[in-house]
Amino acid sequence: MGFFAFLILGLIAGAIAKAILPGRQGGGILITLVLGVVGALLGGFIGSALFGVGINEFFSLSTWLLAIGGAIIVLLVYGMIAKRSVR
Repeated sequence: MGFFAFLILGLIAGAIAKAILPGRQGGGILITLVLGVVGALLGGFIGSALFGVGINEFFSLSTWLLAIGGAIIVLLVYGMIAKRSVR
């Protein structure tokens, strides 16, 4: 998958993860892009380590599920860190 396709995948996965998680998460489009790309990387790593499936094709269902799952994990961790720094 190309660099720009990976950025688009990360942006969409981050937006979907924000829509799935309840509550209000801070950050704008740039934070969504960064968290989505990091989440896609994490999802690809976890998928290849546990299931032997990585992020290879843009239009593959496994690619999207791994990217969204990784973005949810990263968003949860980001939410915990952001709440601690506010207090």
